[in-house]
Amino acid sequence: MDTTIKIGSETRDKLAALADARNMSMRALIEEFAATALTPAQLRERAERTDAFLAEEFGHQVSEDEAGVLRERMRQAQSAGPARGTAA
Repeated sequence: MDTTIKIGSETRDKLAALADARNMSMRALIEEFAATALTPAQLRERAERTDAFLAEEFGHQVSEDEAGVLRERMRQAQSAGPARGTAA
């Protein structure tokens, strides 16, 4: 079943440019995003598995403070863009 999604023209144009750069249709681009993006529940489950692995393999429990520091470092790294010497 097909569905129409109403978005602004700026967003439509950006999606069209992204799809064109990947040689795919906007439909395929959005379907790829939906297939690969994680829901909040999936992110929590992944974090729980990671915590369990660290505890089991290394005997380390990640505290809320440590988790907050790591999240902030990840945000900073993402906003800084690709590291020097790496492909974008």
